[in-house]
Amino acid sequence: MTTHATTVSPEARRWADLRRQIVFRTKRLNVGHLVEADQRYGRRDALGPHGVMLFFVSAAPTEPHGYRLHTAYRLWLSSPEADDLPRLLGELADIAAENVARCAATGDRWHPLGPYRSMVNGGDMSPPAGAVYVGVGVTTLDTDQGRWHQVARTLRDAPPGGRRLSAFDLKGQCYALLTDGTALHVDRNPHARLGVDGIRCTRTLDPDRITHYNPHHDLTEQGDQHTREVWRALGSLHTVLTAHLLPRERP
Repeated sequence: MTTHATTVSPEARRWADLRRQIVFRTKRLNVGHLVEADQRYGRRDALGPHGVMLFFVSAAPTEPHGYRLHTAYRLWLSSPEADDLPRLLGELADIAAENVARCAATGDRWHPLGPYRSMVNGGDMSPPAGAVYVGVGVTTLDTDQGRWHQVARTLRDAPPGGRRLSAFDLKGQCYALLTDGTALHVDRNPHARLGVDGIRCTRTLDPDRITHYNPHHDLTEQGDQHTREVWRALGSLHTVLTAHLLPRERP
C-alpha cells in the first residue's frame, strides 16, 4: 500500500534529491567508462572493468536544495589485480586506513582527493573548500551479459548474418553507499523496456510517496555470493572514509 505524505522535511527532500542525482551521475560515468574502455581495448593503456567514485556536496544557496554534488573517480589500467572487484575495494580500504594513520602520526590530515596520496584520477578533484563527503560508489562493466573482457571481444567479432554490436548495446552496473545509510544499485540497460529503470535502493527516491514495504531494504544481502562480497568490500571502504572524514556528525 502506498500513501501520499502530508509533511516532508527539507532534509528528507534533500537526501531524496541527492539519491536521484547520484543515480544520474553513476549512470553517466558508467557510460563514459564503457566508451573509454572500448576505445582502448587491446592497447597498452587498456582500462580495467571497475572504477571507484567518491561523492561530496558543497553549499550552493542558489540551487533548489541548497547544495551541489561533486563526483571524483578512480579508474585503473587493465591488469589481473584490477579485474577482481572485491579485492580491489579491499586493498583500497587498507590503503586509505594506512594513509589516515600515516598522516595522523605526523600531525597532518589525509584527504582522499589529495594532494598527498590521492585516491582519484578524474572528475571533480578540487571541490570548493568545505565540501562534505556523502558516499562512495562503484562503476563496473561486468554484468549478467558476461565479464568485460569476454563481452568486449564479441564487439570485434563479425556475427554471421547478424548486426555487429557496439559498446552502446552493452549493460553496466553501479553500486553506492551513502552516509545516511542508503545502499543503491543501478543496472544500466540501454535496451530496457519503457518504465524499467534498473534502480534498486534501500531508501526512497520520491519523498512524497511513503511505501510501507520496500523489497530492497536488505539490498546489500541480496544477490549471489560475488555481489554480496562487492557490497561488503565497498562497505569496508565506506566505513574508513566516513570515520575519517565525518568523525562527529553526518550532513
